[in-house]
Amino acid sequence: MDNEIKSNLLRMSIPGYRMHSQLFDNVLAGISETDAKQRIHGRTNHILWMAGNLVNCRYWLANTLGLAEKDPHADLFDDAKALNETYAYPSLDALKVEWHKISPRLFDKLGNLTDDELLQSYPMGMGTSFIDENYLNAVGMCIGREDYLIGQISLMRKILGYDAMKYDIRPEINY
Repeated sequence: MDNEIKSNLLRMSIPGYRMHSQLFDNVLAGISETDAKQRIHGRTNHILWMAGNLVNCRYWLANTLGLAEKDPHADLFDDAKALNETYAYPSLDALKVEWHKISPRLFDKLGNLTDDELLQSYPMGMGTSFIDENYLNAVGMCIGREDYLIGQISLMRKILGYDAMKYDIRPEINY
């Protein structure tokens, strides 16, 4: 895709999407697999679960918008499945591969959507009077979820003794 966005409605959201594409690697940089499984006082989600939820969120949005790609770890994350310490979660490296597999495909899909398509009804089951249940708000909800999870992983980095997340940008990630 040539980075042209057809929808005027998405122009504000796409920079956030692209920043998250960058920050996913940055927030996970240097974290060991052992630390990625740590929970604070047994009360927090661990980084593996949060990273898996980020990947699953992108797959969910891709599926919502009509792409056929499936999250190979959906059984661990679909339908807002809570962390389960008995599950064998995928490695950070496996999650990075999936992130960079689905993200450019989803970016292309987002770039080719029209305003009319985005405003079509999409039932999310929220039942919230001030949120129109349509594809545009599904995109917004997903990007908001990504904001939250990247922030949570950033906090976990500091708690576990890692440096703060960097905001370095890699030009080759153009999605």
